[in-house]
Amino acid sequence: MLRMKKLKKLAGLLPALLLAIALAGCGSQSEERDLTGKTVAKIGYLPITHALAVFEETEMLEKADSEVQIELVKFSSWTDLTDALSAGRIDGASVLVELAMNIFNNGVDIKTIGLGHKDGNVVVVSDEIETVEDLKGKTFAIPSAQSSHNILLQDMLAEAGMSLTDISLVQLSPTEMPSSLVSGAIDGYCVAEPYGAQVIAKGLGHVLYSSEELWEDSTCCAFVLSGSWMTEHAEAAELLIENYFTAGNALDEETAMNIAETYLGQEQETLEQSLAWISFKNLALSEEDYQVLCDKLLEYGINENPPSYDAFVYQGTY
Repeated sequence: MLRMKKLKKLAGLLPALLLAIALAGCGSQSEERDLTGKTVAKIGYLPITHALAVFEETEMLEKADSEVQIELVKFSSWTDLTDALSAGRIDGASVLVELAMNIFNNGVDIKTIGLGHKDGNVVVVSDEIETVEDLKGKTFAIPSAQSSHNILLQDMLAEAGMSLTDISLVQLSPTEMPSSLVSGAIDGYCVAEPYGAQVIAKGLGHVLYSSEELWEDSTCCAFVLSGSWMTEHAEAAELLIENYFTAGNALDEETAMNIAETYLGQEQETLEQSLAWISFKNLALSEEDYQVLCDKLLEYGINENPPSYDAFVYQGTY
């Protein structure tokens, strides 16, 4: 009799167990659509000024109740972000274009949709450094060897008849650079904003060069999407791409400041300085600008096999 009661109890639990199994089986599908049936794109980012166009698009799509929505996924390092992008844990990212090129070369299906920004990088040095030549024997930091900050550094050194052999080069995370400069651990750095502006706004260092002085219309960050996600969600991808460029053009001075305050958590004077150096208008990556990037990567030995423009850059209409 006791055994019969146990069997009846288990039978009563069976519908709930089947429901739980069914819901568990829907896990991958729920990652693509929210509860309202909208298509969701998981976009990775670091909390930097260079990602403002992605933040603005996220706000725009939400306010418009669009059929495609962005789920922002925050990372603390480029390594963590690129690992997630390579493994398919996110559908796209705002990322250093050189890192995206490496991911592509490693066989990951991604497409560059457009630039993250224009200009917006500076070489920040301590007050003891007055010329490029003063950096000889000093320590300089960049976020990654695979970065336009590395290119800008080498362009600057070349103008002074110097090379990387004349300095001590280190790689640091963006958040470490301002405090490292102030403490004297490094003598200069070049990195995504607002980490240059943090020092400048407080008068703890100065700008030795801005990016446009070294490399006019320099290519730095890019917005990329998974090629397979674009194929699987073609209509949503088209909408996402179209609104990305609209978002960039919408970032006037007031809008950019509002978005930066919302997503970056920096002091107002830091953001004002950072935004004074950067633009988000017309973010399409032209073949001419991409070729200049590739030439510099080859010249400095940063990437010996840059992907072709046609293979790497999305060719649709904006």
